[in-house]
Amino acid sequence: MPVCRTKVTVIGAGNVGSTAAQRIAEAGIADVCLIDVVEGLPQGKALDLAEAAPLQHHDQRIIGTNDYADTAESDVVVVTAGLARQPGMSRDDLLLKNAQIVRSVVTQAVRYSPQSIIVVVTNPLDAMVHVAIEASAFPRERVIGMAGVLDSARFRSFIAQDLGVSSSDVSAFVLGGHGDTMVPLPRYSTVAGIPLPELMKPERIEELVQRTRNGGAEIVALLKTGSAYYAPASSVLHMVDAILQDRRRVLPCAVLLQGEYGIDGVVAGVPVVLGAGGVERIIEVALTKQEKEALVTSAGSVRGLVETLSKAGSEG
Repeated sequence: MPVCRTKVTVIGAGNVGSTAAQRIAEAGIADVCLIDVVEGLPQGKALDLAEAAPLQHHDQRIIGTNDYADTAESDVVVVTAGLARQPGMSRDDLLLKNAQIVRSVVTQAVRYSPQSIIVVVTNPLDAMVHVAIEASAFPRERVIGMAGVLDSARFRSFIAQDLGVSSSDVSAFVLGGHGDTMVPLPRYSTVAGIPLPELMKPERIEELVQRTRNGGAEIVALLKTGSAYYAPASSVLHMVDAILQDRRRVLPCAVLLQGEYGIDGVVAGVPVVLGAGGVERIIEVALTKQEKEALVTSAGSVRGLVETLSKAGSEG
């Protein structure tokens, strides 16, 4: 009897895509198809990853291709294709160009994998989820943005470093859009179950909140010729693992809200139960007036990007 193998397609063989492919293959959870428009790039990186398999003790199949036919019957499609941020470039600057790229790659991918779940990584993240939903015509449960997992990881890392504790003991909670308007929630963040406000002064918490908001830009400024990819790739792995293993993990993900948190028709980061069906459930937590206002402001920023895309589309 043939073994049923799971398959993940990663669109975009740049730093984020190739590192995500590495993480997924080496975790042993799926075969990986790495696809890119540049001839030879995905093939070369896939071959390199495949040659590392004996040393990493896994038997996942890894292929590189420029042909979407090779992506057929993927369980998960991870979209990393797009322009990377450069120093001085905001996520909003990427909007129109990356929307065109995401629309094209998603349309091609879902033609061959109509039952897949899409994980969007391309920036500006929340707006690109809107584009992917439209291009795929999938229900919102099957088109998810990778933002909150990354932002929470950054917040957790900063908290752990500051307190001198293991990051494994730190839980962090981040809502809203992926960018300057994200909403880290310190009172829902804990260290071994201890609320963060009991361990850290308010002014220091606010400094770490601001550093989390600027986490991507800080790395861009240091690298000068690229953007983050190790932590984003690890975030992708956590989401893909939750889906393929049906772990029903509670993770902050960007999803199209339809009345939750009083927000309708806008993608925002919220805690969800992530499993085999994608978003199995959206969890609504009680927010203070200030937190609710911050989340509404964040959603408003995303709505503005979507309206810009819509206007550009009508003019085009």
